[in-house]
Amino acid sequence: MISDVERPATPTRNRIGWGPRAVRVARGGKNDRVLAPCAYVATSSALRTPVSAPAPAVPLLALFEDVDADRLLCYVSEPRDVDGERHHPVHDGQGRLIGTLRRLPPKRPFRHTWAIDQPGRPTIVGRNQWVAGGSAKDALGRAAGRFTLGVLDALADFGAEGGDQPSKPRTLEWRADDAVVMTSEGSAKVTVKAEWIDRRLAFAFALVGGR
Repeated sequence: MISDVERPATPTRNRIGWGPRAVRVARGGKNDRVLAPCAYVATSSALRTPVSAPAPAVPLLALFEDVDADRLLCYVSEPRDVDGERHHPVHDGQGRLIGTLRRLPPKRPFRHTWAIDQPGRPTIVGRNQWVAGGSAKDALGRAAGRFTLGVLDALADFGAEGGDQPSKPRTLEWRADDAVVMTSEGSAKVTVKAEWIDRRLAFAFALVGGR
């Protein structure tokens, strides 16, 4: 998760301990929980030396290995529209492309969703978790599966788009073929399930997923 909370309140600890804004991973038990930083959040304005990429019109979103923003881990360059999709290219600290976050346009009555392209790997697509649980082969016959999942996907999204139900972060289950690669709760919490995904792409989704 991305947070500036380092020590959350617990049953035995009433005070919250704050730290720099960072991508954080939960460690410890319920009484001594710590949100340990693994990458620090900043914009490109914090860079001491420019990255090897064209100057953006807006500040880049960037993650650093250190709190002083000396060692660039990765950054998300200015988004661009490609065939109706919103593409967010993700680069490493040397400016090399490591993957692309794609915001897929909604097809009514469905909501938009997201996909991640990582070179040399299958495309990862996010779906509503309660719809996508289990493999499509186990849940439905291949012939009817896509249509049924599409209808359920639309029903799951009513309420979050101005319906009667209160809005809440949408939980997505990210799949490559039938394998679950990661899950996300809005853009606030991302859980990586597969070893092969570049963690920097999961970090980048947490940065831009709510935008």
